[in-house]
Amino acid sequence: MILSIKHETIYRYTAPMSYTIQQLRLTPRSEPHQKVRDWRVNAPGSCHDYLDAYGNRAHILTVTGMHDEIRIVANGTLEVEELDRGRLDDQDRLSPLVYTVTTRLTEAPEDVADFARRHLQGKDSRAALALAEAINGAVSYRSGATEVTTTAADALKLGEGVCQDHAHLFLACCHVQGIPARYVSGYIDPGTSDHAESHAWVDMWVDDGSFQGWASFDVTHACYQNTHYCRLAIGRDYDSAAPVRGVRQGGGMESLEVRVSVVRR
Repeated sequence: MILSIKHETIYRYTAPMSYTIQQLRLTPRSEPHQKVRDWRVNAPGSCHDYLDAYGNRAHILTVTGMHDEIRIVANGTLEVEELDRGRLDDQDRLSPLVYTVTTRLTEAPEDVADFARRHLQGKDSRAALALAEAINGAVSYRSGATEVTTTAADALKLGEGVCQDHAHLFLACCHVQGIPARYVSGYIDPGTSDHAESHAWVDMWVDDGSFQGWASFDVTHACYQNTHYCRLAIGRDYDSAAPVRGVRQGGGMESLEVRVSVVRR
């Protein structure tokens, strides 16, 4: 499967500002099943690329001089091969135990811990999919229901959320039981659904008997990752895998416009 992707992010400000610094995770990961054919990140200012702590290709963007708009465009094509039940030929040098650490977004107070005990009955892929189904039943998908700062516990209490909330709740449940699980940010061809092309899902360290390792699950759709997905970054939660994060000096009020296109060839 060939995916052609374009991701445009535009920040506009009501007053000029003198300095912006942003961390960009907008380049797809190079993995055995995912091969980047060509990819470009175009942005104003100075852009320095590096590998972050989780092995993601990232950039530090700095813009100086007076400006009231920042436009970032990432686009290109990649080839994605089918995975067997979401199983990854993972080359991560980090121990899976790195992904058992709870974060602010994946904390598990008693209601989340109780949810995990009731709905995560094992460490295999079947248990992971059952947990995803339970999360969909408890937290219905509604665009705009939450913010990027919403925690797993908040989403469970609200009963509504988006893909990142589903992912955070899944991670919280795994961590309660000591199971390694990590956040994945990326893109999906949504087909005929009303879900956005920007997406978030999870990898869980599964024990399926003949296979022990990372397998990738889309919690929102309660399915395995397949050829419709492009993996941008992995981390412990949204904060460590976000496509764009940054700070600025000045600028007044900020407005954000994001346009993402994913086309299968």
